Amino acid sequence: MADRPLRLLLIGAHPDDAEFHAGGLATVYCQHGHTVRMLSVTDGRSGHHRHRPDELVAIRRAESQSAAGVIGASADVWDFPDGSLQCTLELRERIIREVRSFAPDLVLTHRPHDYHPDHRAVGLAVQDASYMVTVPRVVPDVPPLPRDPVVGYMPDLFTRPYPFAPDVVMDISEQLDTVVDMLACHVSQVFEFLPWNLRVAEPVPAESGARRPWLAAWYGDVIGPRADRFRDALVRQYGEERGRQIRCMEAFEISEYAAPLDAAERQRLFWFL
Repeated sequence: MADRPLRLLLIGAHPDDAEFHAGGLATVYCQHGHTVRMLSVTDGRSGHHRHRPDELVAIRRAESQSAAGVIGASADVWDFPDGSLQCTLELRERIIREVRSFAPDLVLTHRPHDYHPDHRAVGLAVQDASYMVTVPRVVPDVPPLPRDPVVGYMPDLFTRPYPFAPDVVMDISEQLDTVVDMLACHVSQVFEFLPWNLRVAEPVPAESGARRPWLAAWYGDVIGPRADRFRDALVRQYGEERGRQIRCMEAFEISEYAAPLDAAERQRLFWFL
């Protein structure tokens, strides 16, 4: 366990990315009194098939606050337009300011290789900002950090140009209900847009009381392939018997562009494993 409260910064491209890919870790951190900040770089304006963009921005900002409130985290949604994000100098400098101001111990974000161009832009911008957070003459209006935080990538199943390689895996079975509670706050996404966009076979129930069980089943089906893909890593972490049984998990690949995850940092940041 850390000798002081830890600070976890999740930098996603869209208002539900952090919860979807790292909600279990965020839950553990908050349960142990650590500080968690969930940031969406874009405003989420494009993630719907019916709402107007200006309506959707307000909806998704409110949903983000509700989701963060489930675990006692903070949330912020920036104003870069959803679907149009590019890895510009403006974005890099905004991220440098954010990392310096929040001073996280651990940052999680997308890989620079992902299906969504917004995800790729965020991942590359964080990668480019990593060393620069320590350079005083870069973004000089905010004091530099004495050292980089550890930066990790949230999981995906893409294999080109190279596959996700987990350095940390965790069973989130005990946190699953809380993650589903957070996701359920993103009504416009998990009950409306994503089922429509992904052509989900099992329709969303009309009755409000049946929606959460539906979401739990759908989320389990979505993240189940993670456990299958990273089964060997789960067995190494938890042993043969338990590692073979885990179905709900999160995984993180550590970026080479920031601080290394040596043995001491692994124990400090992932003490519960």
